[in-house]
Amino acid sequence: GKPGAVHNAFHEGGHIIINISDDGRGLDVDRISQKILANGLAGEAELASLTPQQIMQFIFKPGFSTAEQVTSVSGRGVGMDVVRTNIEKIGGSIELNSKLGRGSTFTIKIPLTLAIVSALIVEAGRERFAMPQIGVVELVRAGAESEHRIEVIDGAPILRLRDRLLPLMSLAKLLGLESRKKDSDITRDAYVVVSQVGTCLFGLIVDQVFDTEEIVVKPVAPILRNVGVFSGNTILGDGGVVMIIDLNGITSALATTSAATDAAQAVAQSAHKKETSSLLVFRAGRGAPKAVPLSLVTRLEEIDASNIELSGNQTVMQYRGALMPLVDVDGNAVSLEGGTRPVLVFTDVGRNMGLVVDEIIDIAETSVNLEIQSQNSHVLGTAVIAGRATDLLDVAYFVNRIFGGWFMTEETDAYEDETDEDREPPKKRLLMVDDSAFFRNMLAPLLEANGYDVTTAVVPPEALAMRQLGEMFDFILSDIEMPEMNGFEFAQACRDGGAWQNTPIIALTSHTTPQDIERGRSVGFTDYVGKLDREALLHALVNCRNLNGDMA
Repeated sequence: GKPGAVHNAFHEGGHIIINISDDGRGLDVDRISQKILANGLAGEAELASLTPQQIMQFIFKPGFSTAEQVTSVSGRGVGMDVVRTNIEKIGGSIELNSKLGRGSTFTIKIPLTLAIVSALIVEAGRERFAMPQIGVVELVRAGAESEHRIEVIDGAPILRLRDRLLPLMSLAKLLGLESRKKDSDITRDAYVVVSQVGTCLFGLIVDQVFDTEEIVVKPVAPILRNVGVFSGNTILGDGGVVMIIDLNGITSALATTSAATDAAQAVAQSAHKKETSSLLVFRAGRGAPKAVPLSLVTRLEEIDASNIELSGNQTVMQYRGALMPLVDVDGNAVSLEGGTRPVLVFTDVGRNMGLVVDEIIDIAETSVNLEIQSQNSHVLGTAVIAGRATDLLDVAYFVNRIFGGWFMTEETDAYEDETDEDREPPKKRLLMVDDSAFFRNMLAPLLEANGYDVTTAVVPPEALAMRQLGEMFDFILSDIEMPEMNGFEFAQACRDGGAWQNTPIIALTSHTTPQDIERGRSVGFTDYVGKLDREALLHALVNCRNLNGDMA
């Protein structure tokens, strides 16, 4: 290929920065991905969670090459591996940025001096260590009540830092030392050193942070050279001898610089996805694309118009041994003409109904923000999904139109023993606190259809203002992630005293790990329910009602 050109070489923050660029064809991410799968370096699911930048880092793997034939200059997969290894041996790093058809740029950082460095002194496992400040981005004090909190998801600690999910590693564990804190304690209180190696940003959990010092780097003793996580040692001002942490070595000890955090990043990304909603996007009728929550769809079917029949004014079809009512996107009877069309099947208490659409577009993972409210009773509002204005349909509208209600299951069974005169109990008052207009607009009609008198509040302070005015409720549903005051703080405020001290509070959230549930119960939540899990919500309300009845 054509030789690269050094476009920049300058000094910045104790490093020599060298930018080497070419105007070649750049890296083909698809081709690299195929090679990754072929070599068994990652599975399809793991590969799908990686960004193009992370996929490009595989070219630094030993033995990795996309060349189809081995020549005297390429195909053995040792070039880039050797480059990175030698740069990291002198405490440097290499970053890659490439665009297909436009070329690649390599940024090499080499320490200006290896003799005297500014270092942060920390403690891990009752031992002190020095961390070169050149790799330290910031220090964070994380805690359960702090805006920066640590969560354990699928066994991996994750730090929520300014709306970003950051993978964490315990320095004591990495070094095989016994930390002063148990794993369960780090979620309540921990020091995190946010560090960066190349393009990889991660956090190191330490037991204590002391101060910064200018240290003189002494070479590592020969017996420790193979350890890899230390770049040297130094003598502090108080005479103590400490080892100097090599951040490149820390990541290399876990695999490679890029792979060290990929697994944790994948967990962080999956955690972030749990905060979004899965929506089925489709076309139906005129206007914008339509969408419904995927969790409410029981099945997707294809039907032929010849199988549609008329029953009175209702269109139906024979489905799984019963007649299934069919409606179009406006809630009207379906046309008997046309060929094969997709059908979204919704199930209510063992009964099915079908929403006939024109075309299934995609499944979108996104956070829903209704920007325009709709005047149509069957549309909750309009949101931007996958870059396009999309109408969010109110599934409850279609179910109510056919069956007269949703959530009519065990809830009604609680009164089966009553006489006809007593069968209509007084409506239970329910307060729903959620800053998402999408969830408020979707859940409120469903609960009202089941006989609840629903009041909504956007944020906890608005709800607490109702308490000040003497409003009383039988149940409270609360989101967790909300501005101004989160759900944990809201539940604690309710339990600290006042008229709502004994009111059942149910958490509506996407975070349902054992740690989240334990924390929720400790501050006063009666039950935990996943968002869009209508069966679990129903059971929770019935259980709370029965609990109140027993207490009465």
